[in-house]
Amino acid sequence: MIDTARRQLIEIYLAAYNHFDIPAMLAALTDDVRFEHHQGGELSVATNGKADLEKLARVGAQLFAAREQTIVSVEERGSDLVATIDFRGEIAEDIPEGPRAGTIIEMQGTTEFGFANGKINKVIDRA
Repeated sequence: MIDTARRQLIEIYLAAYNHFDIPAMLAALTDDVRFEHHQGGELSVATNGKADLEKLARVGAQLFAAREQTIVSVEERGSDLVATIDFRGEIAEDIPEGPRAGTIIEMQGTTEFGFANGKINKVIDRA
């Protein structure tokens, strides 16, 4: 059975992400949080610590006019929870050699969440 407190932490973190509320996102994380984003099986970005993740989150927020992560399912893997997540985002501005403003990006991936001291200490996205 999925731990309710951990599931709620994930929901708080994702709600803050969806609303571009970076302080609320960070409040759900430990100071030494590890973040990784893997795209197509390759590690594309990683941060160590809340300060580095905040910088990345602020840059990422600028890319989207709107964005939403929706939990499809959650399963336990050892002491971690792994969520299957649907992502939908609208690009805010033209990206050189990339998508144009208004482009909608939709994908499904997984995010592995680790926990320590009542907060999230690991976020590993795989798309």
